[in-house]
This record gives sequence, C-alpha cells and structure tokens, in this order.
Amino acid sequence: MKTTSIKTASGMYINYFFLGMVNIILASNMSSLTKQWNTDPTGISYVIAAIGFGKLLTYGISGVLSDKIGRKPLVVASAGIMAVFLVGIPLSPSYELAFVFALLAGVANSAMDAGTYPALTELFPAASGSANVLVKAFMSVGAALLPLLITFLSDHSLFYGFAFYLPAAVYALNIVYLSTLSFPKRQKMPTSSGQQESPAFLSEPVFQKEGTALIIIGFTSTALFTVSQIWLPSYAQKAAGLAESASVQLLSYYSIGSLTSVLLLAVLLNRWVKPVMITLLYPVITLCTLAVMLTVHVPVVLDITAFFLGFSTAGVFQITITLMTELFWKRKGTVTGIVATASSIASILLPIATGLIAKAGGIAHIFMFDFGIAVIGTAAAAFLYYRYKKLTAAPSRN
Repeated sequence: MKTTSIKTASGMYINYFFLGMVNIILASNMSSLTKQWNTDPTGISYVIAAIGFGKLLTYGISGVLSDKIGRKPLVVASAGIMAVFLVGIPLSPSYELAFVFALLAGVANSAMDAGTYPALTELFPAASGSANVLVKAFMSVGAALLPLLITFLSDHSLFYGFAFYLPAAVYALNIVYLSTLSFPKRQKMPTSSGQQESPAFLSEPVFQKEGTALIIIGFTSTALFTVSQIWLPSYAQKAAGLAESASVQLLSYYSIGSLTSVLLLAVLLNRWVKPVMITLLYPVITLCTLAVMLTVHVPVVLDITAFFLGFSTAGVFQITITLMTELFWKRKGTVTGIVATASSIASILLPIATGLIAKAGGIAHIFMFDFGIAVIGTAAAAFLYYRYKKLTAAPSRN
C-alpha cells in the first residue's frame, strides 16, 4: 500500500510541478503575448486575472464533486483541462479566445486543489501536513525551471510556444498515468483523533476577531505573491535596465526562495516554530524586502530581493488555513472555503488593479501599492498573534 500511495502521490505532484510553471507562464511571456494579441501588459494582467476568476467561480462545485464522485476524476480532469489551456494560448489568434482559455485554467486549478489536497490527506493520514507542504515545493521547483526553459528558447530563436507545449505534453501523459492508479476511498477521521477534540483554548475564539484577521491574511498573502510573479520582471527592466532574459531570471530566484522556505517550514513547524509566528514574521520580511527593492536598483540587489520575496510569501496561505481550522475546528470545511475564497478574490483583483496602476503611473507604483498590502497583512498578523497568545497563554499564578 505504501508503494501504491507513493505512485499515486507522484502523479498528483507532477500536476503541481507544472502548475508552478502555469502560474507564471503568461507573465514570463508577456512580450510575445502582447504582440500576438495586439495588447499591452495591462491586457495580459487581465488574462491572468481570468485564471483567478475561473477558479473562484468553480471552487464551491469542485469541492462538492470531490466529495460526491471522488478525488480521482477531478485530478485526472484537471490535467486534461490544463493541457487544453497550454495548447490553446500560443494558438489563440485573438485576445478574447485567450481569455476563455485562461478561464479554463482557473477551472482546472480549482479541480486540482479540490481533488488533490483531500487525496493526499487520505493517502498519508499520519503525515498529511508534510504531504500538502510538498505540493508547494513541487510548484516552486516548476516555477524556478520555467525561466530557464524560456531563456533557452530565446537564445536559440525558437518559438516561445514550446514553453507551453512541453508542459501540455506531460499533462497528457500524466492523464494516462493517473488513470492507471488507485486512489483511496474517502473516509472520515477516526473519532479518537486529536483533531476531533476541542483544542485547549482559555476562551472561545471569536470569528469576528481571529477569523477576520485570518481572512485578511489569506487575501494579502495571495496578493503579495501574485504581484511579484506578474510584475517582478517588468520592474527589473524598468528600474535597473535589465534585458528581458535577465529579468525573467528573477522569477527563478523568487522560486528558489519559495522552495527554500517551504522545505524549512516542513522541518521547523510545530517542532521549534509555531505557525502563528510565521504569519507575523514573513510579512515583516516582505516589508523590509520591498523597501530595499524600491530604493536600491542594482541588479545583484534585485536578485537577492527576488529570493527573499519568494521566501517570505511562500507557505503563508497554507499556514493561514491551518490556523483557521485550528481555531474554528467545528466548521473546518466552511472556514477553509472562506479563506480560499478570499485568496481567489485576491488573484482576480490584483492583476486588474496593478494593470491599471501600470497604465496610469508606471511599474514602480505597483510595488509601492504592494508595500501597502504588506503593511495591511502585517497589521492583521500582529493582531492575530496578540489574540492567539491570549487564547493559549498559561494563566498567571498568584
């Protein structure tokens, strides 16, 4: 069974490896796509927003389908729909058709999440946290390798669309592989599990307080990495005069930072570091990094800041869901859906908002706006940290 579980998990991790590429593939090919569709960077940001919109529209139904028909159909279908998106974008003759394909990518993303996270929990019930953290790790590796592929194609004067076709081909092969694997039957957590018992809080958590703070963090955490993934290369070109190929490399440094963070969290969380501390520490690191990036435009400094942006924005969303389900354990499904919805809204609004900012004020203003989002996230995290300590601190003795 252990070997079977690893094989099944590997198929799902392959999906997320290439999802890491999908998340940045439009922004990384912005120059080629603006020419193909006769638009501008703002137009591309709207197509990216369509992915988030497709995800938001189908998040609820994907979760219901996952419980009703099982995890496997959604995981397999998500790979097929994502392959259609990847083939369709380079072949799209119009901006409108590309928008439709982007919506399909959002549908695929929501189906992938709804099928994969429960399946991994059921495959590895004793290590579900680590199994889910690895999803982010595979995404980070994929995102780190895509710029290298794009650079190779550019250096050899090859069609940019091959960066889309290669992941599409692997998704198609993965459909066949996943179809041959067995997925675990859906099962309820045993009543003896510690997660079924009420956590030992000194007082009952208040959704209007802790819950609101976590919803804000869910929004800002997604907003921060969305802005970086879309606009980091463009900012490097404008602020430091980097060539397009060199600016895209910043996304590799960003992804390496993200991967480093995820692997570090997998080791440190709950052993030496509490999740609530990470929700406060990481936004502070993001604030400091953005301050440096906005004031120092030396290429090597941008490389370093790209790494720390990736490091400090990775895993915060997953930790937010962990804390939400810990505090409001009686309604885990409901509160998880609320945080996921906040994240999806951020993935829609931020590309649109930053696209408008780019058109009105320039790329630098986007990261000033990003700095403001980091301030809001840090404030919410500080409030959550304060409240969490009140809920869990040992009572003083006279």
